[in-house]
Amino acid sequence: MKDFNEKVSSAPSYILAVETSCDETSVAVVKDGREVLSNLISSQIETHKAFGGVVPEVASRKHVEVITLMLEQAIEQSGIRPRDLSAIAVTQGPGLVGALLVGIVAAKTMAMALGKPLIGTHHIAGHIYANRLTHELQYPAMALVVSGGHTELVHMESEGKFKLIGRTRDDAVGEAYDKVARALGCPYPGGPHVDRMAAEAEQAVPLPRVWLEADSYDFSLSGLKSAVLNVLNQAKMRGETLEPSAVARGFQEAVVEVLVEKAVRAVREYGSRQLLLCGGVAANRGLRSALQERCAKEGLELLIPPMEYCTDNAAMIGAAAYLKWQRGEISEFDAKADPGLSLEAWSVQSL
Repeated sequence: MKDFNEKVSSAPSYILAVETSCDETSVAVVKDGREVLSNLISSQIETHKAFGGVVPEVASRKHVEVITLMLEQAIEQSGIRPRDLSAIAVTQGPGLVGALLVGIVAAKTMAMALGKPLIGTHHIAGHIYANRLTHELQYPAMALVVSGGHTELVHMESEGKFKLIGRTRDDAVGEAYDKVARALGCPYPGGPHVDRMAAEAEQAVPLPRVWLEADSYDFSLSGLKSAVLNVLNQAKMRGETLEPSAVARGFQEAVVEVLVEKAVRAVREYGSRQLLLCGGVAANRGLRSALQERCAKEGLELLIPPMEYCTDNAAMIGAAAYLKWQRGEISEFDAKADPGLSLEAWSVQSL
């Protein structure tokens, strides 16, 4: 292990990363886990819009159609010769199993053809370490992960060590946003539409805050989603017209208040030096502004990735994979797609 670490620290490391966990195909080349040399993303939003959500089989087929060309273009744009790559990283989980398989097969093929190590990488670790592409991280740190499939509070005592202290017990934030957006008549993906409507609203429809137990860091969104549907149905039964933007603002304020309060409380309890906002919903303007305002008031350092690193992308996978590469922790070539891959179990070993 010592010889390996001395080797990787003596020269730049170039990691080719592949991300196909859901409906974005992405390939990137990242230098030393921080410098993005290329980061290509092919979105499937227009394809899935017709279905009102992601269709797993369709997503897998779309990944197959573009992955080979994107691998070639990412390497070409990076200016790095294929033989100079240090390792091939790929999202191993969580995600849609068919979509993950496309990326894993492509990454294994590249690794075998070039004689390079393979690094199976955790998708959420990628979202967290997207912050490292533009910021210097300090430990211990707390990560608030908010995306279409995940809502979690993750404590990191040291680099690459993850401890899950809170998670959603039902819907993830992004999932709840899409369901509420559908009820309000917004097209897929609904989250950005709800965010925009909330920002434009002059009033907010009162909706409950779901705090759960007094000491809990878990979240619950299904009840709030049901409360929105009840408000809409009751208004319809009474023949009243509710302003959709007011409903959107009420919903967003209820979600954001709980996220912000629990995240700040977790930072205080665990003595975190930084709060990291991560995941696709980190692009939500209401959440970003509320966290920025609260953290400024509390004197807490808040890190938020640029918009291009909030949604699924391969650069974040390259950043997370570098944690493993530094320590010589590479994957076997029989590594399989794992939709239930544990973030805590993926944690790095100590140097």
